[in-house]
Amino acid sequence: MTATEIHPLVPFPGTHPCPGGPLCARLDGNGQGGLVITYRLRGAADEILLPGPARPAFAEDLWQHTCFEAFVATAVATSPYREFNFSPSGEWAAFDFMAYRQRDHGYRAEAVPGLVLTRDDERLELVAELPAALLPPPGEARRLHIGLAAVIEATRGGLCYLALHHPANRPDFHHRGGFVLELADPRRIQEAS
Repeated sequence: MTATEIHPLVPFPGTHPCPGGPLCARLDGNGQGGLVITYRLRGAADEILLPGPARPAFAEDLWQHTCFEAFVATAVATSPYREFNFSPSGEWAAFDFMAYRQRDHGYRAEAVPGLVLTRDDERLELVAELPAALLPPPGEARRLHIGLAAVIEATRGGLCYLALHHPANRPDFHHRGGFVLELADPRRIQEAS
């Protein structure tokens, strides 16, 4: 899959029915070596339970409520990767993983993502901008492998798990089989210009 198209995120089969309408995402470079990810849900936004506004800051466990996520690696299979959580509250998280679910607890984000939430009767949109300093170290890689996902909490209760692809028999956004978008590393493009 190429990144600069609109991509549907599909619900994991057998989980709570997803509130609202279809959820899509788009991924672009920001022109400064970073990424811009736009998550757009069309339909009954009032069916979605959103966390209340908070001071934009790092926070743990955002995925327990409505949250948009991105996973970024510099190689398909075994390289380290970063997980990003974006809450409609304005809170965010960035985690570094040395291997599948092996978190580096010493990692501290060197920059802060920019988050903009737009909500009206017909749509919910969250735009997350990741500065280049938040992306995993490039090493020799020339491409990024990316998984996009979301957890949507319904006002009537329950969580729905959505992703570009569900490669496991349970919702598992860390599974490398879900990192299906491929994008030229925008840091390399920035260096070349």
